[in-house]
Order: sequence, then structure tokens, then C-alpha cells
Amino acid sequence: MNISIVVISLNEADRIGHLLSHSSFADEVIVVDSGSTDQTVSLCESAGARVIHRPWTGYADQKQFALEQATGQWILNLDADEYVPDALAEEIQMAIAQAPASVVAFSMPRLSYYLGRWIKHGGWYPDRKVRLVRSGAGKWIGDGIHERLAVDGHVQALESPFHHRVYRNIADHVNTANQFSDVYARHRGAAGALFLLAGIPHTLGKFLECYLWKRGFLDGWPGLIIAMVSSGYVFLKHAKAWEAGQAFAPIDHPSALPPNRPPPG
Repeated sequence: MNISIVVISLNEADRIGHLLSHSSFADEVIVVDSGSTDQTVSLCESAGARVIHRPWTGYADQKQFALEQATGQWILNLDADEYVPDALAEEIQMAIAQAPASVVAFSMPRLSYYLGRWIKHGGWYPDRKVRLVRSGAGKWIGDGIHERLAVDGHVQALESPFHHRVYRNIADHVNTANQFSDVYARHRGAAGALFLLAGIPHTLGKFLECYLWKRGFLDGWPGLIIAMVSSGYVFLKHAKAWEAGQAFAPIDHPSALPPNRPPPG
């Protein structure tokens, strides 16, 4: 049962090496690159991957295009910062060899590495994803925030996790939250003051969910940072939707303002 790995990329030279070095169980690796200016393409080609150049069209559309290029009977969809450890590779090969015709896809847990440790709490694990699908049985859908692989048929669960080398650092984490909140606000549209005020309890609730209820405190300082950034992202969504409904007057150009007066006396 031949296996294809498909991945989309843009300037992932510092992370895609893990994916490439853990892909020997697959019969082909296809990388759809949308204009990398670093060493991503050369690294992929030197590892034997087939690289296809395609302008960026959005997450779901780009991933769907990559999916359609695969020739394998089974297709494993990965991001450039993800990879398959040996335990999962063995489980995948056994599972597809024994899969009945009714099984069209497999889900697997995702384990993320952030700020020097594997994150096992705070809502980040098991973070189960459907990523392995029979050829022709899946389609990528989504709105730019939460794209997913939709399948028509039975999904079987695997136990071994695939690994995710998530945000490069805290700045990358915060930048991603900022970008995703922009996307949310565009799709949500303008909101009023009540929506902004509702962001306060939602923000607090998200922190309590991540840090206490889902035991993010067990992940040490990274768990606290995850809870804080996650709750900040919730408030940004509310604030940016409110901002979209405002008509702020432009500030006057400094040259149009009167000169500063000397202090009295």
C-alpha cells in the first residue's frame, strides 16, 4: 500500500528538515511551495522530494492542490513544522495494511514542542487530527483560520502522536495570534460595544480554561504563556471586530496644527 506525504511551504528551511528526515516510510514526498526565498526548495529537492511551485491561494485551497498531486493510495497531509516519529510510522504502515474498505481515513493525536518542552496540557494535547486519507476520499475546507480535511466515510483512530514543532518563539506565537484575529474580524464583520464588552468574560474564561481546567499549569512557564496568549487572542478577536464598526476621524497632519505655545509665565 503506497503512501504519499504532501506538504505546503513558504520559507520553512529552519523547520522542514525534521519532516524530510522522518519520511523514509513514504513512497513519495510532494512539497507545494509558494515562493520561498530561503533554502526550503533546495533542502526538499536534495532530500528527494518533488517540489511544485504555485502562488499562494489560501490554506485550504493550497492544501487541496497538494492533495491532488499525490499518486499514493494513501496520502498523509502534514505541515512543514510537523513530522512523523518512528512509532507512528510503524503504526501507519500496519493500519493501512489491515484497513477494511469502509475505513477511508485515520486520525492521530498531535504533540507540540514549545519553549523547550513537549506540551501535554492546556488544550494542546491530544489535539487529534484527521491527516491520513485514501486517495480521492478527502477534501480540504476552511475559512483561513481552522482549515480541516473533511472525509466521506469511517475514520479510524491511531494511538501514536505525530510531532509538531510549533511556534519558533514567543514573538512568532503572538504574531500568529495577531494574524488569526485579523482573519476572524474580517469574516465576523463589524460588531458593537456589547460584543467588545463580552470579550472581557470570554478572555478570562479562556485563561481559566487553559491554565486551570485543562491543567496548563502542569506545563510550567510555557503553560502560563500559552494561557496568556490564548486569552489575549480571544480579546483581540472582540476588539478588532468592534474596531471594524467604528469610523474614527483621521488625525490632523502635524503641519496643520498650531505651533507649540511657550509655557505660561
